[in-house]
Order: sequence, then C-alpha cells, then structure tokens
Amino acid sequence: MTMMIISAPATYAQRTIDFAGVENGRDMGGLVMADGQKVRQNMLVRSGNLFKATDADVTILKDRFHLTNVFDFRFEAEAQSAPDRVMDGVNYTHLSTLPKAFIAGFSTSRPDTAKMDMKDMTALLAKYAFEPKAQMMARKLYPAIVTDTLSQRYYGEFLRGVLHAKGGVLWHCSQGKDRAGWGAALLLTALGASRDVIVADFDQSNQSYARYVEALSAKVHDKEGGDEAVAFIRAMVGVSTENFEKTLDLIDQKYGSLSQYVENQLGFSKDEQQQLRAKYLE
Repeated sequence: MTMMIISAPATYAQRTIDFAGVENGRDMGGLVMADGQKVRQNMLVRSGNLFKATDADVTILKDRFHLTNVFDFRFEAEAQSAPDRVMDGVNYTHLSTLPKAFIAGFSTSRPDTAKMDMKDMTALLAKYAFEPKAQMMARKLYPAIVTDTLSQRYYGEFLRGVLHAKGGVLWHCSQGKDRAGWGAALLLTALGASRDVIVADFDQSNQSYARYVEALSAKVHDKEGGDEAVAFIRAMVGVSTENFEKTLDLIDQKYGSLSQYVENQLGFSKDEQQQLRAKYLE
C-alpha cells in the first residue's frame, strides 16, 4: 500500500515578502491543502495597498511573481485617496467588499486614514478604542462582510479573476488583513484547504503587525481601557481571529459549510474549483 506523504507547510517567515513600501505581504505558496497538495509558489500574493510600492517592490512583483492582475477590495474613497501604484502590463480590478453601511460608518466623523502609516493609524485608533459604537462595529464587521450579497458577488468575481489570470495575482485592501484576509480564506477554501490552514493564514496578519498591537494594547490598558477597548485594538490594528472563527461558525450555520458558501453564495462552481486546483496546486 502506497502511503501519501504530506509535506510540511511553509512557515510565516518563508512566505513573507520583503517589500519596502507594501505592508503585510506574503506568498500563498507553500500552504498545504487537505489532500496533501501544496499551493504553487510565486503565483498568489496577499498584501496591503500598493500606494507606497517602491521600484524595488515593483521589480519583485514583475520578476518573481510575473504579476498580471491586482484586485483591490477597498471602497472608492480609500482607493482614490491612496491609489495603487500603476505597473505596466498589470490589470487592476476594483471590488469594494465592505458593505455600504460600514463604508458610511468608516467615512464619517474621522479623518482620512487611507494615506496613514501604521504609526499614525495606531494613534488614531487609540481614541476610538474607548467608543462603544466603534467596539460594536469591530465585532459586526466580519458577519456583515460575509452576509452582504454585493460582497458575495464581488468575492465570486475575484475567484473567477484568479482562475483566469494569465500570470501572478495580488489582492489587497488597505492593510491587507480583513477584507484581503477573507479573500484569502475563500480562495483557500476553493483550493481545498482545511479550516485549520485557513484560520492560521488569517491569524498571521497579527504577526505582521505584532509590535503595533502590543504597544497600543498596553497604552490603552494603561489608560484604564477595559477588555472591550483592548479587543478593539487587537481587531483593528491586527485581526480578531476569535471574530473570524465565530464568523466561520456563522457561515456553517447559515449556509451549510464554507465550501457550500463558495459554491452557492459566491457562485463559484465545483468545476471551477477543480480548474483552480489544477492551476495553482502541485
């Protein structure tokens, strides 16, 4: 009897891309699927926005990943305020996967954050951490994304765009963690990943932003911020893996399973999923 040998998955350090002006970049290559196959390297990239991409970053994307497609999950005001760096031969697709109710909430009563670096962003979030409305929005963000029919349609378009891309693909939101994280989760589902792999990849944004999360959490705690304030910081500067897993449970309860959600709500058929696996797995 032949035994299937499952290779060890690529580590966070191995997957991290050493960009100079792009945050939270990592190659999806090296992740191991439930059947033992691996995602091919140098084909699929998730990251923060490309507004500050340097010449060196462009060289990496063009020479190493042969980039042909970028998917931008930011809402229009974000994309206009901090537009992606344009690269020759690359097709840019804008798919705002944040529900309109949240766009309204994010766009009012706060300064423009699109061009802020993480240092400036953390200072702003320290203020919002103490506001109950902001804390509630942080908890409701993921369920709102996955149940919104327009977001579902756009994530389906994203998966089909990845399937038909002629070269390397990159997708991002602002910081490359929440909306981009869901894009990665749905893509990994279509590729046949286990829940453990999907959750682990999502959680790795917390490693990318760890120093900011810990520093600001301590600052909020020192100002007598309670558990809700600290949870807000951890969710907004990093990601809330707890909220992510609760939302995966919600998908199971409401739609049957994550796989059924991809097929039925996103409209990405089983045949398309098989084509995707043939293209991106080895």
